Amino acid sequence: MDQFKLISIEDKDILKKYLVMSKHIACDYSLANLILWADVYQTHYAVVQDMLFIKFGCNPQCFFAYPMGNGDMRTALEWLKGYCKEQNQEFRLNPIEKEMFEEIESLYPGMYDIAYARDNADYIYNMEDLRDLTGKKYHGKKNHVNKFLKTNEEWTYERITDENTKDCEDMVRLWCVVNGCCDDKSKADEICVLLNGLKHREALNLIGGIIRIEERIVALTMGERISSETFVIHFEKAFADVDGAYTMINQQFIINELTEYKYINREEDMGKEGLRRAKESYQPAFLAEKGIVTAK
Repeated sequence: MDQFKLISIEDKDILKKYLVMSKHIACDYSLANLILWADVYQTHYAVVQDMLFIKFGCNPQCFFAYPMGNGDMRTALEWLKGYCKEQNQEFRLNPIEKEMFEEIESLYPGMYDIAYARDNADYIYNMEDLRDLTGKKYHGKKNHVNKFLKTNEEWTYERITDENTKDCEDMVRLWCVVNGCCDDKSKADEICVLLNGLKHREALNLIGGIIRIEERIVALTMGERISSETFVIHFEKAFADVDGAYTMINQQFIINELTEYKYINREEDMGKEGLRRAKESYQPAFLAEKGIVTAK
């Protein structure tokens, strides 16, 4: 009998218990990401011998996250290899950070390979850089902020709360229509996930912010804490007809909510050229590489 079950919001306490036991920086190991994207990526979990196992996809074409918990890592990996053999599928771990692979290599010297994918690397920024936008490298971003301020005198920043969640949902649905989500499955999936995130914001400890011009919400963002040092931005939406709206919500969210953190994780670019240019333009401190581990 397969011990894995599809992740749902009801599993949040179990998942959280084990996620906090492991040091990681990748967005893939965050509570909200695992729960909100579970239906899209068919994300399942099992708890065996006080270790959390996460499976992405369906047998036999699936990947496994790095085991987390109080159990012995060698024992956990041996259990996982046994499960794969039983299910007649390849033993593949993904996403695996460098420190995780170092532990695998120490347990099984020379037995496994890791292949890093540039498209999947998370962009990690210094909080102070995104907050202050100082120096020549942020000259363009500063210009965007100044243009927004000059053009829009009646703007306000608000934290997302129960009182404005309905307005946020309306904004997201309108953004979806304006940006042709109905013709793009990946966009449509993200919008459904974002709306679900707004619905379960408190349960998942998500923090978000919006910018209004007069009464209209022109930009929205939301994310979560993944460690004492790092906050991950899961969603960021703004209307293209408002110059500087993306830059403003990025900076204002950090100024108002995130100054206690050292790093801001803005996730991967998935190989999309426009998204890569946008993320690189904010000058990341480093890229958090993630790879796929397979047997040699």
